[in-house]
Amino acid sequence: MADQNFDVIIIGSGPGGYVAAIRAAQLGLKTACVEKRATLGGTCLNIGCIPSKALLQSSENFHEISHSAAEHGINVGSIALDLARMQARKGEVVGANTKGVEFLFKKNKVTWIKGEAKFTSPTAIEVAGSAYTAKNFIIATGSDSVPLKGVAVDETRIVTSTGALELNAVPKHLVVIGGGVIGLELGSVWRRLGAEVTVVEFLDRITPTMDAEVSSAFQKILAKQGFVFKLSAKVTGAILTETGVSLSVEPAKGGPAETIAADVVLLAIGRYAYTAGLNLEAAGVAVDERGRVKTDAHFATNVPGIYAIGDVITGPMLAHKAEDEGVAIAERLAGQAGHVNYNAIPSVVYTWPEVASVGKTEEELKAEGVAYKVGKFPFTANGRARAMGAMDGFVKILADAKTDLLLGAHILGPDAGTLIAELTTAIEFGASAEDVARICHAHPTLSESVKEAALAVEGRALHI
Repeated sequence: MADQNFDVIIIGSGPGGYVAAIRAAQLGLKTACVEKRATLGGTCLNIGCIPSKALLQSSENFHEISHSAAEHGINVGSIALDLARMQARKGEVVGANTKGVEFLFKKNKVTWIKGEAKFTSPTAIEVAGSAYTAKNFIIATGSDSVPLKGVAVDETRIVTSTGALELNAVPKHLVVIGGGVIGLELGSVWRRLGAEVTVVEFLDRITPTMDAEVSSAFQKILAKQGFVFKLSAKVTGAILTETGVSLSVEPAKGGPAETIAADVVLLAIGRYAYTAGLNLEAAGVAVDERGRVKTDAHFATNVPGIYAIGDVITGPMLAHKAEDEGVAIAERLAGQAGHVNYNAIPSVVYTWPEVASVGKTEEELKAEGVAYKVGKFPFTANGRARAMGAMDGFVKILADAKTDLLLGAHILGPDAGTLIAELTTAIEFGASAEDVARICHAHPTLSESVKEAALAVEGRALHI
């Protein structure tokens, strides 16, 4: 029974789970990680972040060659899409990443328990008929796609993000239900490859948690790319036809319905905490009204020795948020002082242009009654962006009106996901807009737009 008892067992090997396992093992804890998939990495590496980014990159390359090569003096003649090869490459990228996690487990002596975990008591679980005990458990089971009444997913014609990553033909008309990050990213993939894309969103704007000014500008850019938006609308039913799917759509506040015909429908209205099969009742672990595991500020549940991190608890459903929580709880279990600064967690939409943000939005600051200043700088005034032909968007910085403390930053533009790291670092270290403005940025780079936006907080941008 020596191999059945551990210092810590993590349930789930997604970004939160596998990082927690590696860090715990590094700190000398006897560690195991339970995973029911045939490969490690959870949703993110297998059917989420990594495969979607592989297709986003491939489709972006295809679109660039199709639409912009001649502008750069590159004549390529006719080009053809080999979707089978594109999908195969995606699989290769996924395989390399999941095998990488398996290597890291072996390197750090993390035991991979294969199967589905079920609590049998507060100190024991059962996996594939075998019992395992631990001093501590970390629940890191992630999330799953939210279903919609009247829209039955078959992952062929009505798909979640999982099926949208596996299509073997470009749909003529893709209807995306939900104007959030997942729907817009995957909509971008298929739009670039030739599909007509219609987004049906219940609210009156896309990306509702985003800074409103950025969200509005983002929608206009996507519309220029060919997206069609039906806002303040709800889908009330979906019927499979000989040629695809017939959707019933009506105004969110009620009114006459219309029918939209689609080849493929992507259901992307959100995700919910996944705890099915865990038998949390046997351990006595409490969940909230949305099914998320209840935890305190240090990831502890109501049951001593049981913790939870990632999508299964409250907070943004982001892989890197889960990773930071995984490191923090592992360090706390080893007697250290793990901590996560939730105000310094960036979020990124990997369309083109990208959208990235960190800290507060204008709407949040107004609601909190905080006096703030705004500095903005457009990529049209950035030399490198012009050389790239990527001038859509801007950098927006929010700073405290009295102290100049950096409160939030929002970027719509090329490589926004990379550029946001500088401003995330600044927030983490308590920097002011003036601090960012005083940093020497290399020329010509996109990051100069960050400096200029920081200068603009005090009305002294140099290049506009």
